Amino acid sequence: MSRTVKQLRVGIYAGTFDPVHAGHIAFALQAVQAAELDRVYFLPERLPRRKVGSEHFGHRVAMLKRALKPHRQFSVLELPERHLSVRATLPRLQRRFPEAQLVFLMGSDVAMYLDRWPYADRLLAAGEVVIGRCHADQQQSRADIMAHWPVIPRTLILDSHAPAISSTAIRAALRQHQAARGLLTSVKHYSQHHWLYVSLA
Repeated sequence: MSRTVKQLRVGIYAGTFDPVHAGHIAFALQAVQAAELDRVYFLPERLPRRKVGSEHFGHRVAMLKRALKPHRQFSVLELPERHLSVRATLPRLQRRFPEAQLVFLMGSDVAMYLDRWPYADRLLAAGEVVIGRCHADQQQSRADIMAHWPVIPRTLILDSHAPAISSTAIRAALRQHQAARGLLTSVKHYSQHHWLYVSLA
């Protein structure tokens, strides 16, 4: 009697992670449970678009690795492209995980404008989607978020356990040497040791 082999379910969580915070971790943990993921790969972008002054990729990766260390199902995936794109990045992911079901993790702030991405239809046809509803989008319905998607894949929408945490607020707090909601201890220690997000004013 043959035994059916369960298909590996791999979450891909792309972003700037400048820096990674408790909200990122909480959402990924929610996604693991809700979408039955075997692994989640955090995929930082080397040179984020439309974000001037992002911290060096090496520092962002180092903070990610420290933050993910307690979670055995989480890993950092470093790709060579300067910019992540559906056209270049998706085929690379498909080659790396040829037998896996890809599940793309994203915040509702990203998902609502997904239709504006070049080749968004290819991304949506290639896997499932898990969306974490951000604080500003708490009142947005499933239909609102996915209204203009060119393809509708299997999609889960989760109410974030930490919707108000933001990297922007954490960077500002670090510059002022203040406490910040969602700031991870490992990130705080690393940023202080390497003089990241400091204000010279």
